[in-house]
Amino acid sequence: MARNTPTAVTPGRYTVYYGPVINPYSSTYFDALPNCVIVVDGKGNIAHLIEKLDVTSLELQKVLLTQIGLLDGTFTLVILEPGEFIMPGFVDTHIHACQVPNLGVGGQYELLDWLKYYTYPTESKFADKNYAARVYPSIVRRVIDSGTTTSCYYGSLHFDATMLLADIVRSKGQRAFVGKCNMDRNCPPYYIEPCAQVSLETTKCLVKHIQNLPQSPAGEPLVHPVITPRFAMSCTEELLTDLGNYAKANPHIAIQTHIAETQQEVENTLKLFPDCKSYAGVYDKYKLLRHNTILGHGIYLTDEEMKLIAERGAGVAHCPASNFYLGSGMARVRKLLEHGVKARGFSPDFSADAYRLSITQVGLGTDVSGGNNPSILYTIQMASTTSKMVEILPNEGGKKFDTAMLLYLATLGGAEVCCLQDRIGSFERGKAFDALLVSVRDDSGNPAIWGYNPGRDLTEEDTPKSAEEMLKEWLERFFFCGDDRNIRQVIVQGAVIGGQEFQG
Repeated sequence: MARNTPTAVTPGRYTVYYGPVINPYSSTYFDALPNCVIVVDGKGNIAHLIEKLDVTSLELQKVLLTQIGLLDGTFTLVILEPGEFIMPGFVDTHIHACQVPNLGVGGQYELLDWLKYYTYPTESKFADKNYAARVYPSIVRRVIDSGTTTSCYYGSLHFDATMLLADIVRSKGQRAFVGKCNMDRNCPPYYIEPCAQVSLETTKCLVKHIQNLPQSPAGEPLVHPVITPRFAMSCTEELLTDLGNYAKANPHIAIQTHIAETQQEVENTLKLFPDCKSYAGVYDKYKLLRHNTILGHGIYLTDEEMKLIAERGAGVAHCPASNFYLGSGMARVRKLLEHGVKARGFSPDFSADAYRLSITQVGLGTDVSGGNNPSILYTIQMASTTSKMVEILPNEGGKKFDTAMLLYLATLGGAEVCCLQDRIGSFERGKAFDALLVSVRDDSGNPAIWGYNPGRDLTEEDTPKSAEEMLKEWLERFFFCGDDRNIRQVIVQGAVIGGQEFQG
């Protein structure tokens, strides 16, 4: 299918999308809009959003010229085919780019042995910058084509390779956070940083490099630095102190790390930090627990830790595929939400009074290669399964996730965890247009989806479904049966950067 859609945005020129749109608002509600108009400006931002406009192509042209005021010849019109819809792009709040070559092996081990026998040897290869240059372009391409418009990437401990990862992500147009792992103890001798000072200095150099990368046409960075202590066990007290002081001096720089993924990890951490009452307390002691901290997993958090995380405004990356694959356990996401992880609306001045307490949120993470699939779609399916299993456990409470919750976790919830909810995660005037153009048509080539084909499926006895009901059904089919073949376009800041129709 050929379309006239931009692979880059152009100042003064608009792209107008017309057709079905899915737009999340909360963990309990989303709009299914069968006839929606989204006008994207030359900077890649949403200039106009008309939720309901049932018109012909000719009438739409008139609306754009007269009501919106676009000039003839200044816009490209994209009209979706039956069986297609637009939704916000996926946000992956936890993925190890340097582990993608390790996908699907070592699942017989639990976390710490898996790290020892499979993961550390794989990551150590990135000491060779030429190796990184060969594999990282393919890794980022796979992630983008899976529908991920924003990724929180963990690199290896190597500065040169992680700097290259940031360059590649920016060149491909993806929105991302990129961090170099800090790890100066409890690691194999072939894969460990020599001291806390080197770890901190290389982190500072990476931050500076990323901050100097080209900005988007909207005049803002697409790639952000993130301070990345691998987990508390891999960092000396000196390193955590240095990172905490650096983070305090740079409150706008995000932090990502792991927490409470396995019981053994929790026990080992508390032995290493006997003066701390809890795993979350370790990060809090070293000033690494705050509004823009992204905590991976959180399976074995206590109620007290959940309260502390909520008080600090930190977010949690729920990684259900990894939790199943490595047999780590099942995160109690409903309890996290009940404790207020994470509060929305943190203001730029970071004052405690700035919280607007409303719906609370957790994001999704693929956690490749603990998770055995780089697609958030697969993570959605595993999150659904986890919620069903937790629901039947005694004393856990909560109910299984419906489509609204899964959509929110994968989009706006992830944006909130990344403190990007004012820019991405849903469609509003002034926000960046980060989106997926999805097809559930038969011609997608995905045998798992019983695609849109009314000539085949409707009978005389059928009561026709409303357009809204049909659209909600398309979304559900995409979530539970879809894959990259159903993703026609991946769009970041208005530019098509991936998907089946991408030519680049």
